[in-house]
Amino acid sequence: MSAALAWVGQETLGAVRAVGALVLVLARTVLGLARMDRRELLRGLVQFGWGSLPLALATAALTGATVVVQTSLYVQRFGARAVLGWAAGYAVLWEFGPLLLGLVMAARLGARNAAELATMQVGGQLEGLRGIGLDPFAVLVAPRVVAMTVSVSGLSALTFLVAVLFESVAAFFTLGLPVRAFFDSFEHMLHVTDVLGGMVKASAFGLAIALVSTAVGLRARGGARAVGQAAAGAVVMGCAAIFLLDFLLTTTLARWPIVN
Repeated sequence: MSAALAWVGQETLGAVRAVGALVLVLARTVLGLARMDRRELLRGLVQFGWGSLPLALATAALTGATVVVQTSLYVQRFGARAVLGWAAGYAVLWEFGPLLLGLVMAARLGARNAAELATMQVGGQLEGLRGIGLDPFAVLVAPRVVAMTVSVSGLSALTFLVAVLFESVAAFFTLGLPVRAFFDSFEHMLHVTDVLGGMVKASAFGLAIALVSTAVGLRARGGARAVGQAAAGAVVMGCAAIFLLDFLLTTTLARWPIVN
């Protein structure tokens, strides 16, 4: 019994420390925005945004085609061809698109950001910046957080567009549904709030990935092994944060008024 209580206490303290680290990173990042290094921001947008574009588009294409293939089973069974465009589009925009993009970006961007910051932390570069009077949060952290958040948000718009296009193509080849019929259902039954909800989710996931990977990277201590542990920890904790945010945001955004 005492061992179980000790384990619960340790896990609770670990969770409290993790939340505290995220809050601290967020607060110091906000304070460093006014002095943010613009060149590092541009480099981050290219590295995190442009560099992730092929992977995001491939994810979008596979997501769109898979959603239609799965949905076609129910469409054929219940004769619901007229609403396929709405159902498939809603699934991608509201749930599968943001969630899968977030998980993929957590693996790519989160691991990379955590590994780079952990390398600089272990190697003493961050301490060197402090030694010459520079704030690492203004020089490195704030640009990276902004770049990752903006990149994931921008990639989500392209992901949604490509996913819906591939859905229409998949519906045509698997069900013989005309592309026009697919988009008629999509246009008439989908609402603005459905699209905005997906964008809000993607932006929140991007911010979570940035904060979690930064906090994990800055806490790295030791040698090369610590860098690997930081990268792995950033992916695991980033994915956990995305699932938690997905539940909270879905519950909250579902209460939005419908806007045509």
